[in-house]
Amino acid sequence: MKIVTIVGARPQFIKAAVVSRAIANFNKNVTSSSLPFSEVIIHTGQHYDRNMSTVFFEEMNIPRPNYFLDINGLSHGAMTGQMMEKIEAVLVDEKPDMVLVYGDTNTTLAGALTAAKLHIAVAHVEAGLRSFNRKMPEEINRVLTDHIANFLFCPTRQSIENLKSEGIINREHTPGNDYSSSKVGNNPIICLVGDVMLDAAIYYKERARKPQLGLSEKFILATIHRAENTDNPLRLKSIFDGFEKIGVEVPIILPLHPRTRKTIETLDLKISNSTQIIDPVSYLEMIYLLENCLLVMTDSGGLQKEAFFFKKPCITMRDETEWVELVEHGFNSLAGAETENIYDAYKASIEIDLDFNIELYGDGKAGEWVVDFLK
Repeated sequence: MKIVTIVGARPQFIKAAVVSRAIANFNKNVTSSSLPFSEVIIHTGQHYDRNMSTVFFEEMNIPRPNYFLDINGLSHGAMTGQMMEKIEAVLVDEKPDMVLVYGDTNTTLAGALTAAKLHIAVAHVEAGLRSFNRKMPEEINRVLTDHIANFLFCPTRQSIENLKSEGIINREHTPGNDYSSSKVGNNPIICLVGDVMLDAAIYYKERARKPQLGLSEKFILATIHRAENTDNPLRLKSIFDGFEKIGVEVPIILPLHPRTRKTIETLDLKISNSTQIIDPVSYLEMIYLLENCLLVMTDSGGLQKEAFFFKKPCITMRDETEWVELVEHGFNSLAGAETENIYDAYKASIEIDLDFNIELYGDGKAGEWVVDFLK
């Protein structure tokens, strides 16, 4: 089977690498009764990162992309349209049996739409996630991709229930069940596989690298990047006021994208000395910070889960989350952007005794299960 994997941001490369390694392992043990996979990787360039050099791919053990489309810095419509045009040319040339997409970016939607219009089967990893906030472009991308896909690889039981509530209820499979995937057609297959980011956390934990900066014995790891916060001066100021109040007790390490840093400078926000703003760190350095921090404060979807993987409480500076099970079990607090809510969530997080020994995202073998379902 020939698969074209389409990714556009560094987190998607990390997710895709989990499945790529599973494909490579499967091919090593292929028998006469099964056929090997071949994989072609397209990088749309959506979130171009100059740090994604040869060293990045080597140290992360990630296959280098076969195609780089260099599409970035555009509006949603222009970006998605240009991606579709260039992806189509590659798919027509490569003639894959399936297109594999990840998550909820414009790259995800562009890849799924293009493949569907060419009558190529689509597999969506991280299917079924919902924040139920249609103002988020990621939510639109998720919903549309799920309704296009032939294979829906779900990380949680809740994500399956979300799909069913939208009428995607044809066939559901869990790891180890017998089934036939030889004929998909208009009948999507829903597969509970767990979360590929748990696989990644386990794999990269031993490769974590300490960043070159002075760290206190106790510190909070924070990130902020979502437009709902960074493009809203009132929310952004309120969040930093929360950081200042918390920083009196525990220092905060804040890896910050240059775009957000520029916004802060433009708004002339006063940042407390207890909040240490640093340049974005590598994934291996982020793993180190996750392992050694007191807790996590973020508006990132992925980091909410990674906090759980590394047994850290999380405060989410959003009004909703797609990872509802973390909130339901008390591992994650939705604080929004109000200063007092953020501080109260911090106080509650350091006082509560959490038991992280619960399996919410599978067994750490999601990549293997994806390949098992596709073979």
